[in-house]
Amino acid sequence: MPRSDEIDAAQGGEDVLEQAAEELRRPLRVDAALFDARVMDEVLRPRHRVRDAVRSLARKRSVSVSPIGALAAACLFAVVVSGAVMAIERVHAPELARRAPQLAGEPIVRFGFVAPRASSVALVGDFNDWDPKATPLRANAAGGVWSVDVPIRPGRHIYAFVVDGKTWRPDPAAPPAYGEDFGEPNSALTVADPGAQ
Repeated sequence: MPRSDEIDAAQGGEDVLEQAAEELRRPLRVDAALFDARVMDEVLRPRHRVRDAVRSLARKRSVSVSPIGALAAACLFAVVVSGAVMAIERVHAPELARRAPQLAGEPIVRFGFVAPRASSVALVGDFNDWDPKATPLRANAAGGVWSVDVPIRPGRHIYAFVVDGKTWRPDPAAPPAYGEDFGEPNSALTVADPGAQ
């Protein structure tokens, strides 16, 4: 049951709204001569297109964006950037094989890891002497996905990811390497020989 002070506040709010509505219903008084003079001054004012354009650009403006609009803009930006990154990667994958003729016969394997809060992710494994500086991953603009393409000789390999230079993580998308963890969890990868059928 509402208290009397709540009822009084509600009635007071209704009174304020009614007063505002009455004020808005009143006709607006405009001095016709003054209005005409201001319109004619604006019409007859000499135009300087470049100066007016510069002033228009320099004028302060308020922009308000709804949270949904901001989210849509961020998603559109992420799609455009990830599309550009994928196009660049497609162009550079053959370049990698041309730059390293000694590795040209080895299959290219793409490694990926999701770490949205990471500042760096590196790939370590038996193919790079477990060196965290040898194979850094690149961050994709959307969602904290890190990836790198690496030429790897055919066979079975053990690997992991090092996040922010200290945290060792196995690949959640690969089978674990049992019995060969050296005190840390690792993942197993088998690379097929492209020449063997």
